[in-house]
Amino acid sequence: MAGKKSPPKITGLRTLEIYQNDIPPDLDFGDMVAIDTETMGLNPHRDRLCLVQLSGGDGHCHIVHFPQKKYDAPNLIKLLENPNITKLFHFARFDIATLKKYLGASTSPIYCTKIASKLVRTYTDRHGLKNLCDELLGIDISKQQQSSDWGASELKSAQMTYAAGDVLYLHQLRQKLEEMLIREGRKELAEACFAFLPARAELDLKGWPEEDIFSH
Repeated sequence: MAGKKSPPKITGLRTLEIYQNDIPPDLDFGDMVAIDTETMGLNPHRDRLCLVQLSGGDGHCHIVHFPQKKYDAPNLIKLLENPNITKLFHFARFDIATLKKYLGASTSPIYCTKIASKLVRTYTDRHGLKNLCDELLGIDISKQQQSSDWGASELKSAQMTYAAGDVLYLHQLRQKLEEMLIREGRKELAEACFAFLPARAELDLKGWPEEDIFSH
């Protein structure tokens, strides 16, 4: 199921492992795991899940590759639904909707660095992962592979580098953003937003991706 790859050159990356269709049952991320997904596009009903990237914030990146439309991943689902492990995302709304659509996983609890950024970095409208890494960590990450064929049977080195970069720094970003949330008195508000994310993702999947149901 697993195959080691030599890690591409990327700041802070120690090892990178590729798995087919699921993670090993004994993979331990502690009490918080950074997660991201790669799909064929931005419509979860049309564009299938291709990759799930994970990191425990220790420089090790694990990539689950779904080269075909086969989504039997009991170990990964168990991790996603474990109530004792926080799942750390950047733009969790999309990722957890995708994970629900293709794996049937109800992901929780959740922390989203994009939401945290929007609540405290009100001096800017730039809340992308690249912007956060640059400002808060002084790390320049490449987004050249953002539009890429993730459904390919073999992943290129540049794709793996991009995929690893999307989870490698989330623990560090969370720490910085937590300090800002506490400083600005918005930590409880952020936690309420994180708790609502599964419902927001479900609304996306059920047909309310744009409509504000709280409006008049």
